[in-house]
Amino acid sequence: MDNSFESLKVMVIDDSKTIRRTAETLLKKVGCEVITATDGFDALAKIADTKPDIIFVDIMMPRLDGYQTCALIKNNSAFKETPVIMLSSKDGLFDKAKGRIVGSDQYLTKPFGKEELLGAIRDYVK
Repeated sequence: MDNSFESLKVMVIDDSKTIRRTAETLLKKVGCEVITATDGFDALAKIADTKPDIIFVDIMMPRLDGYQTCALIKNNSAFKETPVIMLSSKDGLFDKAKGRIVGSDQYLTKPFGKEELLGAIRDYVK
């Protein structure tokens, strides 16, 4: 049994209920504590309280998109070391490049599977 995910706090920010629920189910199965947020504003309010170990953020969201959300997280000295993984339904070079500019650590294309999700956590949470 791989206990490397036990008690890890993972935040999933996505305006899609389906994506949030899918990620939450997968992550809870391996022992993660999951915090979900519907958009960037919702997430920023929760990050300070919950201090997640890693954050998955959707790019296309209303009000505050994934790039803006990531930039705000990375510009905050308390959270700039927190890995931020971008989620997108487009596998575009431009999106990846833009994600890098705002400081994202990795980019996953939706739909993602359990292996990609856990692989990203394994790569970035030490």
